[in-house]
Amino acid sequence: MSKRINVRDLDVYYSDFLAVEGVSMTIEPRTVTAFIGPSGCGKSTFLRTLNRMHEVIPGARVRGEVLIDGDNLYAPGVDPVLVRRQVGMVFQRANPFPTMSIRDNVLAGVKLNSRRMPKSDQDSLVERSLRGANLWNEVKDRLQLPGSGLSGGQQQRLCIARAIAVSPDVLLMDEPCSALDPISTLAIEDLIEELKQDYTIVIVTHNMQQATRVSDKTAFFNIAGSGKPGRLIEYDDTATIFTKPSVQATEDYVSGRFG
Repeated sequence: MSKRINVRDLDVYYSDFLAVEGVSMTIEPRTVTAFIGPSGCGKSTFLRTLNRMHEVIPGARVRGEVLIDGDNLYAPGVDPVLVRRQVGMVFQRANPFPTMSIRDNVLAGVKLNSRRMPKSDQDSLVERSLRGANLWNEVKDRLQLPGSGLSGGQQQRLCIARAIAVSPDVLLMDEPCSALDPISTLAIEDLIEELKQDYTIVIVTHNMQQATRVSDKTAFFNIAGSGKPGRLIEYDDTATIFTKPSVQATEDYVSGRFG
């Protein structure tokens, strides 16, 4: 299920503005990769190219390739909707559909992809997805209540359940804990550790301690100045990035000298 991602010479544009330049990297299956770097350096923009989410912004385009197990997401004729089914996304702020029940939130992506299934199959998928997101025991007796009635940390796990219900190969997480309290953050971090048994996970985080706790590999992005493109500066095992980086700018960032 889990897939390898190869990015080759990727440039990301918003109309004529070059936002991210020249990224090449390989992300291994069943690993957690953290993207770190100062605000505005292109981490989230680059993350969104991995499932073509950036294209919802008019004028957004890329040059280069993103390959998932050898298939180029940007090849002619590739349907972005199918890409987003294969590569799930969890956003910074939990965004359960407010008028939908907990159960319907989990099934939303499946129904969007117009997969018809008997109620018994739906029930087992809801349970499996909520168990996968470590939420089942907390909500199993109130599946018909609105998802918006859950706590922030529970809502974020509900969004993770919704993402994994469609059986993606890759999970992208854009600062999934930035709006959460420390206990909820710990729950999400524990969950990421469990989910990597089945998925390739890529996470954007501003929290250096979080990167060291959850990720196997870390990519440091930086920007030379306002109006310049973001670039991948260094990419290595997380322990190396935080203890023996090979680039001075990486060391300056992870030790808190800037950013």
